[in-house]
Amino acid sequence: MSKHARKSDHLQLVEPPKTATVEVPLPLLGAFTHIERSFFELCIDAGQQVLAAMMEQDREDLCGPRGKRDPERRAGRAGTTQSEVTLGGRRIALRRPRVRSQVEGELALPSFAFASDRDPLDRHALDAIACGVSTRKYARSLDRLPEAVDERSVSKSSVSRRYVAMTAKQMTTWLTKPLGDRHFPVVMIDGIVLGDHTVLIALGIDLEGKKQVLGLREGDTENSRVAKALLRDLVERGLDPERARLFVIDGAKALRSGIRKVFGDLGVVQRCQIHKRRNILGHLPDGMVQSVKTILEEAWGLGDAKLAKARLERLASSLEADHPGAAASVREGLDETLTLQGLGIEGTLYRKLRSTNAIENLNSGIVSYSKNVKRWQGGSMVVRWVSAAIVEAEKKFRRVQGWRDIEKLARALTVFEAKEEAAAERVA
Repeated sequence: MSKHARKSDHLQLVEPPKTATVEVPLPLLGAFTHIERSFFELCIDAGQQVLAAMMEQDREDLCGPRGKRDPERRAGRAGTTQSEVTLGGRRIALRRPRVRSQVEGELALPSFAFASDRDPLDRHALDAIACGVSTRKYARSLDRLPEAVDERSVSKSSVSRRYVAMTAKQMTTWLTKPLGDRHFPVVMIDGIVLGDHTVLIALGIDLEGKKQVLGLREGDTENSRVAKALLRDLVERGLDPERARLFVIDGAKALRSGIRKVFGDLGVVQRCQIHKRRNILGHLPDGMVQSVKTILEEAWGLGDAKLAKARLERLASSLEADHPGAAASVREGLDETLTLQGLGIEGTLYRKLRSTNAIENLNSGIVSYSKNVKRWQGGSMVVRWVSAAIVEAEKKFRRVQGWRDIEKLARALTVFEAKEEAAAERVA
C-alpha cells in the first residue's frame, strides 16, 4: 500500500509571513530631468514608507487590528511622536507610532529599535575618519538628501563627540585586554612623536610570524620610567618575564635600561643596525661615508658573530685617530648589533629583525591616519588617536617574511635561557 505525504503526522501547517503593501509614487517627469537625484530621492521615500509600514505592523501585533476589540491585547495605541533614525551616517526625523501598556508603560517597536540604532552611525564616523575625511568635511562626504528631509548629527562638533566617545571606549578595551597564551619571542619597541607628545609602542611577533601591537605608553623615550611602565603593563597582561625573548630597539638608553630592569638578562637586545649606521656615518665627512658604509654592511652580513665583531673593531681602530666620534659610535653597543648573528639567525628573517622597520612602518601609518589633526590637545587625545590608528592598521598586518625561521630563533632563545639559569645557580 502506497503512503501519501498528506496523511503523515509529521507534517505541520506553516503560516505564511505577514506582508505589508507600500505605495511608492514614481516622479516620472522629474526622473527624466534629474535622473540621478530623483532615483536617490525615490529610494529615500520608499525606505521611509517601508519603515512606516513595518512600525504599523509592529503596533498591530501589540495592540491588535485597528477598530476591533481584542481582550488579549498587551497595549493600546497612543498616537505618534517625533523621533529619529539612522540613515547613511546621519540621523533623519520621522513620526513614530507609540504603544503604551498600563502595566509595562511605553513599549518599544522592534522595527524602530533596529532603524534607530546608533552603532551604524558611530561606525560610519570611524570609517570616514580612517579614510581621511576631516570632521569639518564629514557632511560633504555623505549623499545629499532631498530638501524636505532634515538631517542631524553631521556637524563638526557632533562627529567629534562621537569619535571621542568611540575611540575612548575602544582604547580602554584594547589597552586592558589580556595577551592570552600566545608566545611572542620577538618584541619591537619604538616611539612616535605627535606634536609635543611622544608615544612608546610595543609590537609583538608570535611563533607564526603574526604581528600584534601589545601596548603603548605616552611619554618620552629618553625616560626609563616610561619604558618600565610600558613593560610592566605587558607583564601584568600576560607577557612572561621568565622566558627569554628578543627585543629589537633603536638604541635608546632608556629602553635598554627598562628592559634590563623588568626582564633582567632574559631580555636579549638587538640594536637596530640602520639607526647604528646612521649614527656612525653622521660623524664622518662625505668622502668617507660610502667606504665605511660598505664595511659595516659586509660585517653585518657575515654569518659568524665573532668574525663580524673583529671586523668592526678593526674599523673602530682605523677611525680612532682622525674621527674619534665615529670610532666611539662603532664600539658603543657593538655586541648588541650582532645579537641575531650570535643566535644563528640568517636569511630573510635576519634582514627583517635586524632593524625596527616593521614598527616604523606602523608609525608611518599612524601619522597618515592623524594627518587632519592640526592641534593636539593633551596626551589623552594623542593616545586615543594612536589607539584608533593601531586598530585600523592591524587589519592590514601581514606575517613577517621569513617567519618559518622563528621556531629556530625560539629554540636559540631557550638555549640562552638555560645557560642563564645555570649561571645563576652557579652564582647562588
